[in-house]
Amino acid sequence: MSRKSSVEWVKWFWSDRSGNFAVATGAAISVLVLAGGFAINIAQLTLTKSNLQQALDSAVTSTARDLTTHKIDPEDADAMVSAFLQANGIRGFAQADRVTLDRVEVDRSTRMVTAHASVVLDLAFPVFRSSTTRRIAVESAALYSDKRIEVAMMLDVTGSMAGQKIKDLKKAAKGAVSTFLTGQDPDDPRVRVAIVPYADSVNVGALANTVNVETGYTTDEPPAIDSARSASSSFRPDTCATERKGRYQFSDASPWKAMPSRDYRLQFCPGAQLSPLTADKARLDNRIDSFSADGATAGHIGIQWTWYMLSREWKDFLPTGSAPARASDDKTAKFAILMTDGEFNTAFAGVGRWEQPRTQQQTRSRNHAERLCEEMKKDGIEIFTVGFMLKESAARQVMAKCASTDDASSKHYFEAGSGAELDAAFQAIAANIERLAIVK
Repeated sequence: MSRKSSVEWVKWFWSDRSGNFAVATGAAISVLVLAGGFAINIAQLTLTKSNLQQALDSAVTSTARDLTTHKIDPEDADAMVSAFLQANGIRGFAQADRVTLDRVEVDRSTRMVTAHASVVLDLAFPVFRSSTTRRIAVESAALYSDKRIEVAMMLDVTGSMAGQKIKDLKKAAKGAVSTFLTGQDPDDPRVRVAIVPYADSVNVGALANTVNVETGYTTDEPPAIDSARSASSSFRPDTCATERKGRYQFSDASPWKAMPSRDYRLQFCPGAQLSPLTADKARLDNRIDSFSADGATAGHIGIQWTWYMLSREWKDFLPTGSAPARASDDKTAKFAILMTDGEFNTAFAGVGRWEQPRTQQQTRSRNHAERLCEEMKKDGIEIFTVGFMLKESAARQVMAKCASTDDASSKHYFEAGSGAELDAAFQAIAANIERLAIVK
């Protein structure tokens, strides 16, 4: 028997009238149609579940945020989730779909909002005698917090910040203040912010009544405030303060124990004054707008006064409404944001009679800064640091060392090479602080 060529086999296959091919073709088409129908259903189900999950996530997250900021009470959570879900669900699903909020739970012990929702979907391609609908269920959860937040921002207003850099700082700092404070109840704020601009020293404004005018040098220790003597009776040329000296140099001790110093060798007092903890956004914005760039970089003095703004030990000397909570208060989270554009270089404590305090004390200022940061962390304050256009490796080192330890989802040391990156760093820190206040 002669062998058929491949071409002859094809011709024979197509000319066969036995019916086998027609049957096979019909079966194949049925399988293809069925497979296509299943594919359409799977795509429809997948898209619907994704839309429902996104809608429920948005509803639960928004409700948790409102619980956190005290806009609603836990008893209102069910209604809020339902309202958000319906608003998002109408846009996310076909008109015939039925969206149901099955249940909402608020666990006050774990501070967790959990919601379950479902949708009944009309299938685009019902298969044989199977149901023409499918029920899709999803679950979402989010943490909320009843903690209050205190944030102190140390901001560099030294001479190297002149020009565009000080403009970038003002924009980024005001943006952070807005993120922290917008949407609060002004009569019962959850978040308060302090601002500490610094250069050679810190202008403490009205708090100068706690600053001693000192004529000594090295480790001369200022006296305590007592009934027989107050700082307000002492002569001072300005309202600026340098670092505290003596046994309380690296502590947040109250001025009742020892007043901070105003070293007689101080050459420059920045015009921008600090602002103690407040939820008054306009006041903080005005203070930031007053920034001008001049002076040397005594970063450790800025760190010291940042700590004081968060310390309960200073409550007797701060304005009404600015007193910090106790460090041991588990309903309050405390955070410091330290920012610089260069190496710390100015110090007064421990500097001898014939030494130059200004711009020639890099090692001393850096060591003092790192020591103060360690003491702040021991006091329960979480520290974020930002280096803005840093060039010196020593500056990067002190910022990295001062920052609290990173965890799986929170970065604490940031470097910004532009105004946009500085703004982004402050916003990232604000987001991290909000998250940490919830989970810790």
